[in-house]
Amino acid sequence: MTTSCEGDLDVTPNDPELLLEDEFFADSNSYTSLLAGVYANLSLSGLSGAGSSNIGGLDAGTGQYIRGLYNLQNLSTDESIFTFENDPGIRGIQRGTWDAENPLILGVFARASFSVTLANEFLRQTTDELLDSRGVSDDLRQDITQFRAEARVLRALSYYHLLDMFGKAAFVTENDVIGSATPPQEIVGEELFNFIETELLEAQTDLAPALQNEYGRADQGVAKMILAKLYLNAEVYTGTNRYTDCLNICEELIGSGYTLTPNYLDNFLADNNTNGAQNEIMLPSVNDGLFAQNFGGTTILVQGQVGKMEQNGESLGVSAGGFGGLFRLRREFSQLFEDGLYNNDQRNSLITSGRPISVQPVSEGNNGYILTKYSNRTSTGEQGSDLTFSDADFPIFRFADVYLMYAEAHLRGGGGSLDLAVGYINELRERAFGSTQGNITNSQLTLDFIIDERARELHWEGHRRQDLIRFGLFTGNQYVWEYKGDSPDGASIEATRTLYPIPSSSIATNPNLIQNPGY
Repeated sequence: MTTSCEGDLDVTPNDPELLLEDEFFADSNSYTSLLAGVYANLSLSGLSGAGSSNIGGLDAGTGQYIRGLYNLQNLSTDESIFTFENDPGIRGIQRGTWDAENPLILGVFARASFSVTLANEFLRQTTDELLDSRGVSDDLRQDITQFRAEARVLRALSYYHLLDMFGKAAFVTENDVIGSATPPQEIVGEELFNFIETELLEAQTDLAPALQNEYGRADQGVAKMILAKLYLNAEVYTGTNRYTDCLNICEELIGSGYTLTPNYLDNFLADNNTNGAQNEIMLPSVNDGLFAQNFGGTTILVQGQVGKMEQNGESLGVSAGGFGGLFRLRREFSQLFEDGLYNNDQRNSLITSGRPISVQPVSEGNNGYILTKYSNRTSTGEQGSDLTFSDADFPIFRFADVYLMYAEAHLRGGGGSLDLAVGYINELRERAFGSTQGNITNSQLTLDFIIDERARELHWEGHRRQDLIRFGLFTGNQYVWEYKGDSPDGASIEATRTLYPIPSSSIATNPNLIQNPGY
């Protein structure tokens, strides 16, 4: 059930070690295992190690969930650039010239759609009728009620990613028959937005309260966080703003018990599941150097940070050379930390010595600053469990973002209090500076400040493209950065690029999908 996106699943496996459905569900632990498979899709690329992929036609790294988010949400912006542009799809994404044949786009569309498939299968296998037929106990059924709510949240998360990046999805739920000859219809814009919102609101009743579930699993806080992000971007998705709803959800989250970990960088270390950051990381994609190996997630982020000339991998808990100088920071992002004030900012993990600020030319790995935000070392300096694969979990959502969303929603007319908004921003900056030296006043809290502060706080966490679109800065020429529009110093890109194209291969297999305008 966890290795195929399509085809007839009603077959007898040739491998005697594989279980048929009836045998599988005879074990009461099977429901936990099946739910774990849905979560695992956020981390693993396949079931046979880091080099395997259960997304056909893509290499294992390209099809990994978090790596795909990074490619489309960060690499396409001012935050980073990938040195080796001969890698398939890279040049198009980071220069704003992508098309419907780009394999990185296919990787995201396919992986998110597969996540929907896995969640649907869990929901199909846990209906009251099937549980009755299997004689499932009342105690286990109570657990399964919560499991079903978690599966709905994970499905909503992937539909949210599809809405954000593609504006639509092939719409499939647990009520659709596997192997149907009729391909699924597409669900677009406001209709998809409404489905995600309804799913999250309905699931909350059966979820554990915020911070009361096992680490790494969805709870009410996670459902509310996705809602807050949905409402923050509602005007982009549907044409109608929902800033008041966003602010109200943020208020609920602020009262739910989440806290900022005292040290900013603890959120990105090998022990961020135990060092206190687990009270700030609202939903992680779990990584483990021994048991959850993949070539995406924080592995590529840690390895990709290593400088070509610095050979500083050991300080980050990996081999000295890392992945050969993979990522660098574009000039415009680096300039957000140029003011001398930010020399004492924990969030400023840039290595600048001996490097020009410009990344030009792309192929010169020693040009442009590099980052050291993610690390495969623990908060006590210990090495992670493997020199290649990272132990650091990737924070899909962090509580810090709630403070930033509250402030932005307030500025955009969502209500709330200016004093509270400034107070929340100053909490983030006091954590960053270790003092009040970075605090701002009420008059300094503006939307221009917010877009820059979101980059300083949340860079490389899968938010930048979305933020730039919401602020009207991603397309056009109001804001340009190195190699935007395929120009070394930046140029305008078309407004239609606020959405990615539906992959050509996806349209070929489902003619009900209609290509986005401009592609």
